[in-house]
Amino acid sequence: MQSYDENGVPLERWQIGASTYETCLTRGARLLRWRLSLPTGDREVLHWPAGADCAPDKIGLVRGGNPILFPFMGRNYADGEKFAWKDADGVKRPMPQHGFARDCRFEIIESSDRHALVRLVPDERARACYPFAYEFRIRYEFRELFLRCTFEFENLDSRPLPWCAGHHFYFTLPWHAGLSRRDYLLKIASKKQWRHAADGKLIPFGELKGRTEFAFDDPHLPDCIFTNLKDATVSFGPRSGEENLTVKVGEEPIPDAWTTVVTWTPDAEAPFYCVEPWMGPPNSPEHKNGLRFAEPGRVETFVTEVSLL
Repeated sequence: MQSYDENGVPLERWQIGASTYETCLTRGARLLRWRLSLPTGDREVLHWPAGADCAPDKIGLVRGGNPILFPFMGRNYADGEKFAWKDADGVKRPMPQHGFARDCRFEIIESSDRHALVRLVPDERARACYPFAYEFRIRYEFRELFLRCTFEFENLDSRPLPWCAGHHFYFTLPWHAGLSRRDYLLKIASKKQWRHAADGKLIPFGELKGRTEFAFDDPHLPDCIFTNLKDATVSFGPRSGEENLTVKVGEEPIPDAWTTVVTWTPDAEAPFYCVEPWMGPPNSPEHKNGLRFAEPGRVETFVTEVSLL
């Protein structure tokens, strides 16, 4: 790991063969960039906007890299109140959209020329949202054309603790000059698709039912929630099938029924498309689907792999 400073921001870099990874581990454990240098030219795997503000109170909202979503993803509701949740005792607490980890400080526990392990340091805001005894760690493993990220959630409390975390990868798309979104296909086999309603409920989304391939210019694709995945691996790339990128959700060949992939982009002109592996759908503390509980003294994990192989 090479540590360096960019405009006063502490960053880290790993250069492994054709791949260069850049992170800001102490601020949200953020993976910023993944770039490829190939004989055929350079490629940006993850989009990171030029001039992005990496100040501790700003980096969480940057649209780029891979924000960490913990302890819960999406918008959460309690008794109709947005950005709130209830614990097992019925106590209502605040919960920002996508949780608080992307805004928190992390400390580096381990690092080498191929990996890093970091631990969340809860601040006052995080403790107000989630006032329990726990450790949340993230292990990054970097290879030339392969990234593995493991969430480790250790319950140090005396009660079971809920969590439902995920990733928000901003993949550069298109990544070929002269091509547009319609020239790229997403391949995902799922039995159910949903929308997240304004009141927090999951609404079945029939427009995509039965389909397994989607062009990225499909107007129904943004904000789609895919569950009941038939395969843990999701892939996308040019229609030719070359240079496909794959995302593997979890460690089982067929994930749990509520394991989720979300597709999102803000508009048709954005230089990225988000393909997001989540442990479950948004608002899991309320509807309980995909919500997991770590027993006292136990460590639970959630593994995600991104491959260009």
